[in-house]
Amino acid sequence: MIEFLRHKRVFFSIVVLLTILTLFTSISINYIKEKRDELLFSKKLTEIEFMKANLTNLILQKQKSTIAIGLAIANDKFLSQKIEDGVIQKDYYSQLTKNLKKYTLYKNIWIQILDKNATSLYRSWTSRRGDNLIAARKDLKGMLDLKEVSFSVSLGKFDLSLKAMIPIFNNGKFVGVVEVISHFNSISKQLEQYGIHSVVLLKKEYKQKLLYPFTQIFLDNYYIANFNAPLKEREYLKSNGIENYLNDNYKIENGYLIVSYPLKNVHSDNIAYYIMFTKVDTLSSLDSDFIMFKGGAYILIIFMSLAIITSTLLFYRNKKQRKYYKKIIDSSNNIVLINNNELLVSVNKVFFRYFKEFKSIEEFKNKHRCICDFFVDAEGYLSKNIEGEFWINYLVNNPNNTSKVKVLIEDKEYYFLANASLISEDSQDYSVVLSDITLAEKYKIELEKLTITDSLTGIGNRRYFHQHLKEKIASAKRYEYDLGIIMLDIDNFKIVNDTYGHDVGDEVLKEYSKLIFSDLRENDIFCRIGGEEFMIILPHVNAEEAFKVANKLRERISSSKKIVAITMSFGVTEYIRGEEMDFIFKRVDSALYEAKNSGRNRVVVK
Repeated sequence: MIEFLRHKRVFFSIVVLLTILTLFTSISINYIKEKRDELLFSKKLTEIEFMKANLTNLILQKQKSTIAIGLAIANDKFLSQKIEDGVIQKDYYSQLTKNLKKYTLYKNIWIQILDKNATSLYRSWTSRRGDNLIAARKDLKGMLDLKEVSFSVSLGKFDLSLKAMIPIFNNGKFVGVVEVISHFNSISKQLEQYGIHSVVLLKKEYKQKLLYPFTQIFLDNYYIANFNAPLKEREYLKSNGIENYLNDNYKIENGYLIVSYPLKNVHSDNIAYYIMFTKVDTLSSLDSDFIMFKGGAYILIIFMSLAIITSTLLFYRNKKQRKYYKKIIDSSNNIVLINNNELLVSVNKVFFRYFKEFKSIEEFKNKHRCICDFFVDAEGYLSKNIEGEFWINYLVNNPNNTSKVKVLIEDKEYYFLANASLISEDSQDYSVVLSDITLAEKYKIELEKLTITDSLTGIGNRRYFHQHLKEKIASAKRYEYDLGIIMLDIDNFKIVNDTYGHDVGDEVLKEYSKLIFSDLRENDIFCRIGGEEFMIILPHVNAEEAFKVANKLRERISSSKKIVAITMSFGVTEYIRGEEMDFIFKRVDSALYEAKNSGRNRVVVK
């Protein structure tokens, strides 16, 4: 009887142990699956950002090259005269387009020349000419008003394309525009190197504007703008409903990761979508093998009763799991970090490609607690603490935001897209993925600078002035501080050009711009808005103080005699609470007009 009870207790103990092990196994498998799914989701998000960043980079590269070609053409000393004569030979750019096709990636560059009224005098791809485009092309109207270099995604009579527009001058007089038009085919071809196939779709409401569709490829009522759009992907869109993919979003279906990227014109209207397809790059097979292996191990555990064997197997599982996840993050092309609250815990191999002075995570942690020690505080980029949160918490709490960081490593600047997720609530471990977008971001910064900088003087242009005046008015209204505005104009500048020539006139503009700029504060904004017209925005300065600034500049200019002696007239005003920007501009323009009419070389306040 005693022996029976003893065996019964042993049997009961084994059942309890096996029950506990079974429950633990089930919980562990579910935990592993959850972490696997989180890792795969994070990887897919990274892939989506990679696809968008790649496309942005390629578009920026092409736009920059297109602008460079346009600038070279605009400097043709014979072209401006041909435009004024209204005659450009049919084969004028045939050799140039052949050379571009032979020696560059751009196999199909189009060139169009228009006169100052937006009448087409020459198209390299067709004999059609003589039609006026001002009514059909809002972007052209903007060019004729501003007379500045611009680029955009544009829809014309022939195609959806990337278009650079360069103003052409003859002895300082605006005579016309050169347009360099490039297409999406080379971009699609370059994306194929990354396993990404693309279809560029014009929204159907714009179809009627295409009078002579270049590719002649349509999908229902949607125009396809790239010749090399794969048939398989086109048929997929048609069979699954094109409208389902016309948004700034992504889908994962039928083995595809499909990412839609909106293409906007110069007025920020969505006119088309760049739809990218790639095979879903998952770790599913590797994960399945891993889970199966673990499942087998847990079955063995269930049939083992000795605690020491169970402990050994658990230790083996944890060790294997750590190696497995380490292998995954080391295979990434992006920086992958594990942070515990504000302390860096682990990194992958890519981390050391950037932080080359450190050989191990221990070396790094001897000097730094966090990678955020290398963040550069700049507008539009993450800082260590943002909106009252530590940067990783901000990323986790704002998953729909596109967050970028600017990092300075050994005097070299890098830019990254940043994503983060919580991987353990108990230990407060976070995973962070940093995707390098340095090249794309630098191109973007350079191109933005190109569009807001006056090419002659190097100061802000009219667009830059309007952008910053709007911002400063909003800030002055919100924080209730004074805002002074000065408008200045060179007196009798036409006489300078007529007497000494336009080259000397240009030097006068450059030298006196430098003189004025050197007398302003760091946070003052100085822009050239027209031929010899300039504007100055003075935050925290009222009209009386702005008058003193203007009068000091007037005296310095009249006594300077750089290049040739000149004088300048000044109009001064200040922002009145609640008024619109147009009223300020009209008031300061009226003040300048009065200064001119009352004898020049003086300052008038209104």
